[in-house]
Amino acid sequence: SNARTITYDVFLSFRGEDTRFNFTDHLYSALGRRGIRTFRDDKLRRGEAIAPELLKAIEESRSSVIVFSENYARSRWCLDELVKIMECHKDKKDPGHAVFPIFYHVDPSHVRKQEGSFGEAFAGYGENLKDKIPRWRTALTEAANLSGWPLQDGYESNQIKEITDSIFRRLKCKRLDAG
Repeated sequence: SNARTITYDVFLSFRGEDTRFNFTDHLYSALGRRGIRTFRDDKLRRGEAIAPELLKAIEESRSSVIVFSENYARSRWCLDELVKIMECHKDKKDPGHAVFPIFYHVDPSHVRKQEGSFGEAFAGYGENLKDKIPRWRTALTEAANLSGWPLQDGYESNQIKEITDSIFRRLKCKRLDAG
């Protein structure tokens, strides 16, 4: 069978220390109010290797929302997560895995070309990661080439509503709107 098991509508990928308690938390709540089943990693312990349950959650999600923030590329965990997300996006199993990038106070071209804070992060990665770096760079470039939301200034609540409404429509969610 070419179909996947779907547990979540959205897998939320973000750099915890940058946005966990503000933007990402508000986005997670707004998605939930729309009836969009969203996976957030607050139950998992961070370690060297990405947790198998995290990989499974990505595989069992219809889509991923990636919140690219200033320090996203400084997390090897986030970068490994991104590689997995982009693999699922390219996999032709039904249903497809949509990817929604949000550029939270970062220039999309910095993500695409690994410049600015993204370039600085890569400059800090040593020789022991030389096998992973090309995959990370490719995943960042591919994700940044997708249509997304560049968020600089403005009311975050309005931006979150626009993002949530768009995801609801794109995923053709059929559940009742609770908010």
